[in-house]
Amino acid sequence: MSWADERARFPVLERFAYFNAGTNGPLSRQTLDAMADLRSWEAVNGRAGKAYFEAMIERSERVRALFGQQLRVRAENIALTESTTQGVHVVVTSLALGATDEVVTTDAEHFGLSGPLFASNATLRIARVRDAQAADVFELVRREVTPQTKLIALSAVSWFDGKVFPWQELQRSTGLPVLVDGAQSAGAIDVDAAEADYYTVSAQKWLCGPDSTGALYVRDPEQLPPKLIGYPAQAAYDIAAGTWEPKPGAARFDTGFHPPSSSAGLEAALSGLPAGRFARAAELTAYCRAALVDAGHDVVTEAGQGTLVSFRAPGDAEAAAAALYEGGVSLRDMPGTGLLRASVGWWNDESDVDRLISGLAEL
Repeated sequence: MSWADERARFPVLERFAYFNAGTNGPLSRQTLDAMADLRSWEAVNGRAGKAYFEAMIERSERVRALFGQQLRVRAENIALTESTTQGVHVVVTSLALGATDEVVTTDAEHFGLSGPLFASNATLRIARVRDAQAADVFELVRREVTPQTKLIALSAVSWFDGKVFPWQELQRSTGLPVLVDGAQSAGAIDVDAAEADYYTVSAQKWLCGPDSTGALYVRDPEQLPPKLIGYPAQAAYDIAAGTWEPKPGAARFDTGFHPPSSSAGLEAALSGLPAGRFARAAELTAYCRAALVDAGHDVVTEAGQGTLVSFRAPGDAEAAAAALYEGGVSLRDMPGTGLLRASVGWWNDESDVDRLISGLAEL
């Protein structure tokens, strides 16, 4: 195996220096082919028949197991969702948080986590960590915890600047349940979610899966009453009697069926991933950060964090991102901040970073 061979999985890299996995990862040929093959079969045979539906269920269970491998947890603790946000909704709704319950979170969260917390009517205590050094985050979050705190909800890696948040240390220190937004960690860095009470995944990002695919890890499914459920959450039901029996494990939180073609693409995306990918991503992230610093850019991301590198744009950030895209470099601007954010994955290489530096010099 060579990294050049692994890179060749992704057609977009033939044209672009692609640094956008923090929003949507690149799609591999294997993923695209798996989706297209099933769609072609459906066009001829229809989306019907016992064998078709049995294959859909079996595929979903294989995907559940693959998510478990990514998070180093048991498959039976994985629920299938459409996104990180949906996973957060499942947890927050099931916890039935109210105005007398406090939730500690941070000011560096994505609305995908914050939005469901806002809607819960819980009292939020918001740690001001956005401009803090990574080493100070633990204490800034810890000091917001009170005897009324019912939950700590924060990212594993900040979407803003790639800062790694110490969720494990906070859980061990406080003994409180922790809800982790894993949107910028799963697939980007090596994750062991076993200690988390709840850990969400957006598969279209660093796992390079199709749109609207994700997962939720629940450490103790029996202790979380299912409130936001879909058809696949039930083991049995009786409409006339008004009763239902949840499936065992976290499958009781499945919010619906992934479209079969998306599930096929996701299975392909999660299979056969190269060994050493996390070390490769970290190496390239360090290379990218150093290259930006050497070129005179104001980099706000500290060294040794996640695989996101944020830096001050030369001029208007939105215009800079658009111009870079036209020049074959894909990254995103961070609205209202003046920052550009490069998402560095194991599929990148040094030539991508060099194209980014050259593109910035031409702005």
